[in-house]
Amino acid sequence: MIELNIPGRGVIQLEHLVCDVNGTLAIDGKLIDGLARELNDLRDRIKIHLITADAHGRQVIIDEQLGIKAVRIASSEERSQKGEYVQNLNAESVIAIGQGANDAEMLRKAAIGICLLSEEGTAIETLISADLVVKDINIALDLLQNPLRIVTSLRK
Repeated sequence: MIELNIPGRGVIQLEHLVCDVNGTLAIDGKLIDGLARELNDLRDRIKIHLITADAHGRQVIIDEQLGIKAVRIASSEERSQKGEYVQNLNAESVIAIGQGANDAEMLRKAAIGICLLSEEGTAIETLISADLVVKDINIALDLLQNPLRIVTSLRK
């Protein structure tokens, strides 16, 4: 668990990290270099969930590379399915990361939503739904390794 005490928001106990895959952890269906190690370094602090419609058909390979089996969702109603997934985990204990329009609802429902500026593009709707915006997944994961950075950005 990662505990944040954010002035103006209170104490947030993060137990779950929910990540979109395509555009967030993978570009054109290929895992971004170095992410397996970075995610592995977080496993003792937070439970990692991947959620995807597997648009590129390469999720089996990514699952093997990360040692995590992603939750597959139907390619219709992705937005609501991702939001419901976060809600079912207890949204107050979730930090979510994404960048596509189908990620907006999960970022909005999560205790902390992080939007990435991805090589595949970033949906304005998702940008507006986020608590934080960072330039890439490496910086987002660094925030979890250094949670005081989240606190200093979100304090009111």
